[in-house]
Amino acid sequence: MVHEFAFRDADFRHIAQLVHSHMGIMLPEQKKEMVYARLARRLRTLGLSDFGSYLKRLEDPAELEMLANAMTTNVTAFFREPHHFHHLAETVLPQAAAQNKNRRLRIWSAGCSAGMEAYSIAMTVLTHLPNAKQWDVKILATDIDTAILERGKKGDYDAHQWDKIPETCRGTLARLQANGTMSVSDDVKKLVCFKHLNLLEDWPMQGPFDAIFCRNVVIYFDKETQRHLFARMADLLKPQGWLYIGHSENLHYVSDRFTLLGSTIYRLNDHE
Repeated sequence: MVHEFAFRDADFRHIAQLVHSHMGIMLPEQKKEMVYARLARRLRTLGLSDFGSYLKRLEDPAELEMLANAMTTNVTAFFREPHHFHHLAETVLPQAAAQNKNRRLRIWSAGCSAGMEAYSIAMTVLTHLPNAKQWDVKILATDIDTAILERGKKGDYDAHQWDKIPETCRGTLARLQANGTMSVSDDVKKLVCFKHLNLLEDWPMQGPFDAIFCRNVVIYFDKETQRHLFARMADLLKPQGWLYIGHSENLHYVSDRFTLLGSTIYRLNDHE
């Protein structure tokens, strides 16, 4: 394939190593063309003529952040993998209502992308937790991609997402706009706090969380990174707290601190 910019194997290996050390993401050889396509746009924006010049730019932390944005895969939708939200509504929230006398609820959406997962959690809480507005509810939404976080904060999306919103939420918690977009309500927005977070670095939050959604994130990490990540998440969960992971992920040979209780639904072990 003829490229606009020369892209040597050494350039790819340098970028792959940097992405792995900074973000934990594995970039095998077959991802080389994807990496080129995403970064060629960045070279054009910067007015660079070759990848050698771009690699020098990556010594700047600000450009390293742009690299992270470019390498992040943002595939998401409202109420994606709906059985997780059914479980949240039918099991987790009733348990919280029965056991949590201080009416405090904390849920983390790790790798939140454009915010649809976090807002889906918020809608589920508002429609299934009795007297939800009288509770202290905070949904933490984190991602390494700073650009996608800004989109999430706005809460505006393409109208084709409308069909994924439950009818019980339409018109109250989500609205179609005259300009052909849809937006989430202020009641939904105020439950969600968006923060930039690299999962490989320090985590400022204290917890404890009632539940953590970390779905379709660790598929890009090697097993050792996964083990470290889920150990840290277990430390932040309440006793018998819940963990939701992606449909193509599992904790087999990764963590023994959780018990599988449903399709990609785990609970922190009793002895934790």
